[in-house]
Amino acid sequence: MFERFLRRSETGEQAIPTIDVREAWERLASANSNAVLIDVREPWEYRSGHAPRALNIPLGQLGSRVSEVPRDCELLLICLSGHRSAQAARQLQHLGFSRVVNVKGGMARWRLHGLPVE
Repeated sequence: MFERFLRRSETGEQAIPTIDVREAWERLASANSNAVLIDVREPWEYRSGHAPRALNIPLGQLGSRVSEVPRDCELLLICLSGHRSAQAARQLQHLGFSRVVNVKGGMARWRLHGLPVE
């Protein structure tokens, strides 16, 4: 993992910050937070249960729906496990978004910790 970070640094690619699901929930629940949760899973996955107030923009549609992504907020990206959301975070960084964070463990861990699901 450290080697991957070094390779990204050497190529000039910015490392993607990650947080765990509890910290993500705390940021979303905070009254003075401007964090937005973007769920990059497919619509059928999203319908099977998602975090409250999460926006569903599937990874494959992110480029064409980038106008729906707020630029003035911290963007917390989530999927099922954390892999697709990390890809989405990198894609958003390349599109000029600077405040992107990957939610480690995704909805699988979110549910495991008993956090709210709609």
